[in-house]
Amino acid sequence: MESLETIAAEIRVCTACGLCESRMQAVPGSGPADARLVFVGEAPGAQEDAQGVPFVGRAGKLLDRLLADVGLDRAQVYIANGIKCRPPDNRPPRKGEIAACRPFLDRQLAVIQPRLVVTLGRFSLSQFCPGVRISDVHGRLQRVDGLAVYPVFHPAAAFRRVAWREALATDLARVPDILERF
Repeated sequence: MESLETIAAEIRVCTACGLCESRMQAVPGSGPADARLVFVGEAPGAQEDAQGVPFVGRAGKLLDRLLADVGLDRAQVYIANGIKCRPPDNRPPRKGEIAACRPFLDRQLAVIQPRLVVTLGRFSLSQFCPGVRISDVHGRLQRVDGLAVYPVFHPAAAFRRVAWREALATDLARVPDILERF
């Protein structure tokens, strides 16, 4: 059976798209292989690129606080990004980059077999529900190809609008109850 370590090793040496040329290091993901809960973000930022760990910057610190507020420990969840390398200047990922990374995310999810996937932001949501707007479905459970997908606003967006921060906190507060139902 495939392991997260095997996938991570492949991600670290991947050259399938041009992002490998500007990255400091790839950011495969972090957390236990038996996590019931997986968070999927967009792409690594500068701090993540430097450390090789997802969500360690400002948005990650907010996510950690919000998880703690609802009784979840980061060590119990798996956190990954749809894109495994930082796009230059934090630009949005391009279609070819998304296509190159998507098999890695699919393989990670196949190994983990989570009860719930929480998508962080519009980009992550589009990986599972193309054409769906985050503002229309945040906090509403979606069923996608046998996965329970729960879209929430990205923690970085919460710094731009107070309403999004409140919605993020409210939506994340529901996650423990959703997990209990599955």
